[in-house]
Amino acid sequence: MRRFLFLIGVLLIGVAAGAAQAQTGYARPGGDYLSFKVPNGDPAACAARCERDARCRAWNFSYPHTTSPAAMCALKSEVRPHVENSCCVSGVRGAGVIEPRRGGMEFGIDRLGGDYKYLDVPIDAGMTACQAACKADNHCRAWTYARPGYVSVTPRCYLKDKLKPPRRKPCCVSGVVR
Repeated sequence: MRRFLFLIGVLLIGVAAGAAQAQTGYARPGGDYLSFKVPNGDPAACAARCERDARCRAWNFSYPHTTSPAAMCALKSEVRPHVENSCCVSGVRGAGVIEPRRGGMEFGIDRLGGDYKYLDVPIDAGMTACQAACKADNHCRAWTYARPGYVSVTPRCYLKDKLKPPRRKPCCVSGVVR
């Protein structure tokens, strides 16, 4: 009976770990033992590195920005509380990166093509300014916000007059308006 209960417990832990998700828009400050550049700019690379390192308990991925032009990953020896911060994606060991969809925004999605106009947007205005610019323009059907450091040093907003299929790209946040 004890073996049976032990096996059930192990199975439940495995199922719970498989359901874990990384948290987009949150950082985990402190506890770093290793940090490095992520050349492809993908938070999944940071999560995978944590999985391969026995010392890693949590990780934090920072998107490129004006003060740090490269995407960075920090591996952590302990799990610290997360704090809301749009700079980052963070997770604990065993958490896969699943980008959220909220408020009409598709995180980690590029709708490549159909551009008729682009705008450089202030860093503090972010993706909401891009979404608002599309909603205000009757010609605009969809938009893509490229985070700073991927396409240019500053964030860039692409307004689109054609709907294109979504493609996974960590650089971007997109949305469909009409």
